[in-house]
Amino acid sequence: MATSPDISTAEREHGTQLAPRFDAAGLIAAVVCDATSGEVLVVACMNEEALACTIKTKLVHFWSRSRQSLWMKGETSRNTLRVQEMRIDCDQDAVVIRAIPAGPICHTGARGCFYRRVDLEGDEPILTPVA
Repeated sequence: MATSPDISTAEREHGTQLAPRFDAAGLIAAVVCDATSGEVLVVACMNEEALACTIKTKLVHFWSRSRQSLWMKGETSRNTLRVQEMRIDCDQDAVVIRAIPAGPICHTGARGCFYRRVDLEGDEPILTPVA
């Protein structure tokens, strides 16, 4: 895996080399969707180590900004995310992962982290549960 400045824009956008562009904090956005339903389960950050561990083990790893440490999703709950497919965006600074969840993914116990809808119908937005 190459690091950010090592390749041309054309190669980054149209080539076959994985060369993620990490931000100033060394992170890229990672969106994880259920491989079967397509539902968005979680959005988190990955650093180079988390991305490499995810590719190697096929289990999703993230970088915890609050704890400043690498963690594998499910390392304590056993609710892991097994990678089925990984995609990277055009400029290689975000990934989308289709995964098979081994249980609830959100720390609240919800299936995924996006269990509330922002209702924009009234004067003020309110949150309503997604069925």
